[in-house]
Amino acid sequence: MSARKRPNARATINDVADVAGVSRGTVSRVLNSEIYVSDAAKKAVEAAIAQVGYVRNTAAHNLVTRQSHAIGLIVHEPHSLFLEDPNIGSILLGTNSVLSDADYQLVSLVIDSDRDTQRVARYLTGGFVDGVIIISARANDPIARAVADIGIPAAFVGHPADIEGIPYVGIDNLAAATAITERLIATGRKKIGMIAAGLDRDSGLDRVAGFTAALGARFDPSLVVEVPLYSHGSGIEGMRELLRRSPDVDGVFAASDSIAAGVLDVLREVGRAVPSEVGVVGFDDSAWAKRTQPPLSTVRQPAELLGRGAAESVLAQIRGEAFETAGTLLETSIVWRDSA
Repeated sequence: MSARKRPNARATINDVADVAGVSRGTVSRVLNSEIYVSDAAKKAVEAAIAQVGYVRNTAAHNLVTRQSHAIGLIVHEPHSLFLEDPNIGSILLGTNSVLSDADYQLVSLVIDSDRDTQRVARYLTGGFVDGVIIISARANDPIARAVADIGIPAAFVGHPADIEGIPYVGIDNLAAATAITERLIATGRKKIGMIAAGLDRDSGLDRVAGFTAALGARFDPSLVVEVPLYSHGSGIEGMRELLRRSPDVDGVFAASDSIAAGVLDVLREVGRAVPSEVGVVGFDDSAWAKRTQPPLSTVRQPAELLGRGAAESVLAQIRGEAFETAGTLLETSIVWRDSA
């Protein structure tokens, strides 16, 4: 017996049952992987599905199970930085790898404005995702607060200090920044400045704190230039300002590799040799670090593992399994190259 569909009509469960010669209930049990189905019936249903081109109505299934099998990845950065920052891409890949293995779909949600915040908050309350991972959450972040209030399974990459009760995966930014600044000092630099970004979140504040701690009594606050973003353009802007304040600066700690790339471009532009006249270090060990000239000394952080850890935490919450209720910090290391 064969089922005929209208042109462009979507095959239904009834079409599958007709072709397989079984009841609609048997088809449903096969689709839901229930055990009370004979091998013969299962094979007939699977062959019928292939023949009629049946595709399960996921929306209807989700209404029954009250699960979407989707996880939102909230990136609280401008659209331009989402495309420019290799760390975000690595975190996304690590997250997607874990979710794919668990048969979950990753949904990217980029927040670039207050309107985006309101839109995403409404989306999260609609049941379209079973959990969320938040990158670059700021202090007093309305979307992070909305996630906490909704009570949806969630994890941060990084740790906003004003949100408790949501697990996070991160690194010890303070210790890492201290270590690489000390290494820069050890090269004999006498006047070291910093291009600092992300001061509305833990990563930026902790990197400044580490820089300050390493310099101790030598710390000069006028040599810390604040820029808005972890971006190449911010590195150019920040280095020009640092040279305006201190033309004889001989060492620079850039808060990210993309910032450091901008720093190196400005130093090349003004004729300051790196590393003989100015030593430069960055943070991330991203793709930026390997394509700068000279190659960049930097802190390696495991961006892909951060994404994997956050995804595993959210899935554990969804499954009702035990998970780390506080924070998990992953190890970093210094990668020393020719820029310093």
